Amino acid sequence: MTVVFAMLAIVQTGIAAEKEKDINFEKQIRPLLKQHCYDCHSQGGEESGLRLDYGANILKGGDRGPAVIPGKSIESPLFLSLSGQGNIPQMPHDLPALKQAEIALIQKWIDQGAKIPEAEQTLKVTQKTSDHWAFHPIKQPKLPVVKQQKWVRNSIDRFILSRLEQKQLKPSQEAERSTLIRRLSLDLTGLPPSLKEVQTFLADKRPDAYERLVDRLLASPHYGERWARHWLDVARYADSNGFTIDGPRSIWKYRDWVIKSVNENMPFDQFVTEQLAGDLLPNPTTDQLIATGFHRNTLINQEGGTNPEQFRVEAVVDRVNTTGAAFLGLTVGCAQCHKHKYDPITQRDFYQLYAIFNSTADINSASPTLPLPTAKQKVKQQDLKKEVADFTKQLAGRKKSLKSEFQQWKQEIQQSLQSKNQHWSNLKTRTTTSQNGATITVLEDRSLLVGGKIPKNDTYVIETAAIPSGTTGLRLEVLTHDSLPKMGPGWAANGNFVLDEVTVDVTRQTKSGWSKFESVGLSHASADHSQEKFPASYLVDGDLKTGWAINVKKGNMNVNRHAIIRLKEPLTSSGPMRLRVMLKQTRDSKYNVGRFRLSTTTVHPRVLNIDTAVAAILKQPEEKWNAKQKTTLEQAFYQSDAQWSDLNQQLTKLKSEQTKLNKSIVTTMVMKELPKPRETFILLRGNFLSPGARVTPGVPAVLPPMPPAVKSPTRLDFAKWLTSKQQPLTARVTVNRYWQRFFGKGLVETENDFGTQGTMPSHPQLLDWLAHEFMRADWNVKGLHRLIVTSAAYRQTSDFNQEYQKRDPRNLLLSRQNRFRLEAESIRDLFLASSGLLTRKIGGPSVYPPQPEGIYVLTQNKKSWPEEKGENRYRRGMYTYFWRSSPYPMLPTFDAPNSNTTCTRRVRSNTPLQALTLANDQSLFELIQGFAVRILQEGPGYDEGRLRQAFQICLARTPTDHELEVLVRYLSEQRTYFEKSKQEAAEVAAKKLPKKVTVAELASWTAVARVLMNLDEYITRE
Repeated sequence: MTVVFAMLAIVQTGIAAEKEKDINFEKQIRPLLKQHCYDCHSQGGEESGLRLDYGANILKGGDRGPAVIPGKSIESPLFLSLSGQGNIPQMPHDLPALKQAEIALIQKWIDQGAKIPEAEQTLKVTQKTSDHWAFHPIKQPKLPVVKQQKWVRNSIDRFILSRLEQKQLKPSQEAERSTLIRRLSLDLTGLPPSLKEVQTFLADKRPDAYERLVDRLLASPHYGERWARHWLDVARYADSNGFTIDGPRSIWKYRDWVIKSVNENMPFDQFVTEQLAGDLLPNPTTDQLIATGFHRNTLINQEGGTNPEQFRVEAVVDRVNTTGAAFLGLTVGCAQCHKHKYDPITQRDFYQLYAIFNSTADINSASPTLPLPTAKQKVKQQDLKKEVADFTKQLAGRKKSLKSEFQQWKQEIQQSLQSKNQHWSNLKTRTTTSQNGATITVLEDRSLLVGGKIPKNDTYVIETAAIPSGTTGLRLEVLTHDSLPKMGPGWAANGNFVLDEVTVDVTRQTKSGWSKFESVGLSHASADHSQEKFPASYLVDGDLKTGWAINVKKGNMNVNRHAIIRLKEPLTSSGPMRLRVMLKQTRDSKYNVGRFRLSTTTVHPRVLNIDTAVAAILKQPEEKWNAKQKTTLEQAFYQSDAQWSDLNQQLTKLKSEQTKLNKSIVTTMVMKELPKPRETFILLRGNFLSPGARVTPGVPAVLPPMPPAVKSPTRLDFAKWLTSKQQPLTARVTVNRYWQRFFGKGLVETENDFGTQGTMPSHPQLLDWLAHEFMRADWNVKGLHRLIVTSAAYRQTSDFNQEYQKRDPRNLLLSRQNRFRLEAESIRDLFLASSGLLTRKIGGPSVYPPQPEGIYVLTQNKKSWPEEKGENRYRRGMYTYFWRSSPYPMLPTFDAPNSNTTCTRRVRSNTPLQALTLANDQSLFELIQGFAVRILQEGPGYDEGRLRQAFQICLARTPTDHELEVLVRYLSEQRTYFEKSKQEAAEVAAKKLPKKVTVAELASWTAVARVLMNLDEYITRE
């Protein structure tokens, strides 16, 4: 009973407190209306013509007149229906009644005058637009008159100060200069100021020193990186496709485009247009095509058994939702399956927007990509294209001249087939040599067996006995033997080999003796079997990086095989001739031939290299040949011609070079419109298998319409509409989102929801003034940023004020600046900058900094993570390769989004894992060590000087006497510990120590660096 009485006392105390102050409509009344009334009295559910989702409508009322009469609760239909009095039916109709305390609260609010925020009281209802504040045209408000004129630095301050003065509050004093430069640097570039930059700013006594600093930071190339990172969240940028397979994708050129566009201060309306419809602009540039990657960042499902159309539809839905959140600040996705519950957006509105994006050519892996060759690659492409065209023409000419010889070729082949061995003569060898020390033994059948100590690679040199004049070809047999691994032809562990090249030289006997060896031209090589990607043709391609091998996918590999090499011209001589054959094996893996035999023939060259399939066809009567067999014979005929074969081989090589070059060229994913637009239908309940009524492209009816001349809007028309001055949401949403970056929260806190469920603006007139100014200045982003950061409101200290905490607990009126923890990438950048290891290169492909092992244990496919060793190891966090299924672990730990959907505002959590990461993460600890080395190398030669410098590098300010005293004592304790424990000291030592610095000394300073880089102030933007 004691507990019950205590609870009653608390309730009574609360009610008494309510009587002492005005009831707040937004915080106390609207939540009750949402919970109990909106089902029947909101957009799309206006029973009795009454809507309670807008304050102005409460006063306007419905079919029975006003729902509320300010100051007179006993005459107000809303109160009477809730309390069950009078002749009005009691409400709510199908839900539990409100509690007596809740009804009493509404009664008190009415009796106090039914005060509704000014922004809702003054709205006018028209037939074409909702009475919600966000849908009204933007008009430039008048600048408020304020008392503290000296505090005002620009027009922003008038709006802030006006609200503060209304609440009898005062703004905070300006922050210290060391705080200002750190705040500005982190906000504008995402990097801390250098020691020199801080010292220069503190010493600059000119009146415009702060403005000069702002201009320098706005001109920094790192400004583009900082603000590109914010936009990439909106664009749901990632380096992989998503879902369980999560294959890699190439789209980093889009990231580079964003950085470049931000640095060049591209007007925001152009920034929007090029991303939504750069491909539809007249004669689009390469950059404008790259920009369309904004809507190619959607997920792609590569799993088997899926329906491509389902995931194409999902991608289009994502584009609509992203566009709604990014530019309109509306939850349009809520209308995918039915009309929006709260906002004036119908399902037809949703699918009219859907229709705008529904005609792009991007179905999963067939999505369009744009190759982006370098200048050097372009020249190489042109050269190869010309060479391919030349050889193609020569090949066609040779083919035409050979047609008359086809019949003769067939006859010669048929005659040669009557001979069992095609007149092959096994060669007798004079000398055999292994250049790297193996032994070569000649067996009775004239084959050669390699043994002894087998080197990693080798070249066999065989000089033969005399060969007959008219020799046209060489046969190389690779033979099995019991002494070889797996009884195979080769010395590899599985019996295989890789023979990279065969060369042949000839010497002739003259009256004065044997001539010098001369090279013999080899035109073609084929085999009875070749391993995939190791064809016999590689034996004579002049490239030691390619070769012939004989592995098989099924069955026994280790059987006798042979390759036939055709000479470009028959070898003739009036006297004896001898050959020198070299078998070159360059692999460092003992993939050498084990047993082989050489033979020659004098048959017509056309007879050589005829495979069994061709032979089988020629053995049949000609009248039984089908079309496929005839084609096979024709192809074999052309290949039998040395000149045609040589041309074809060179053409094949050129085409291979083309393929290799094209694969090396960077590509990026882009949008491309179909020649014929797709039909679009309302999808019943959002199901792609249930099309309903047909719709055409259009915009929500609640917003201003497209220009009359635009009958069927394209993405380009839509982009221009988004940034038209008649369309009020884009400007409001954009300036609010920028404001959010500089103050921690937007003027509208629900920056992704400007609908009826969103919060009201804390400063509605300031929001509209900023939006109007933004458009008036031609969407100048840097100008807007400069305006905000040069205001007195931005420059305030963030020190906590206990008195103001009670009157403005969430600092919505901005009587001080807000302090907040930095984003994940910025925290890594802080560590990199402090350590002195930061690579300041702008743009380029994503990189792979160190990360803990085992990240991919739970993913379907193990992801590649080739850890960087050079300068890429220390690139900014925004360049870290982002796998959607297994992101770089530090990023989600510090609340980076998963990039599956658009993110317009990151949450900020505070978890033990974050503290553990800062202290122990592999990559961050490496940077802590780097910072320790930097302190010892760059700092003064005494402890206090080094500690002061380290403190200034980390926090941009000097330590207090107490802070310095604590650090000195801690350093001394660490020295004592590490000098006694040399083994532990060695474990934290860097690879390269500064001169005259012991391992223990470095370990001690590493401990100090760890403390400084784990301070809350270090990872906080003050």
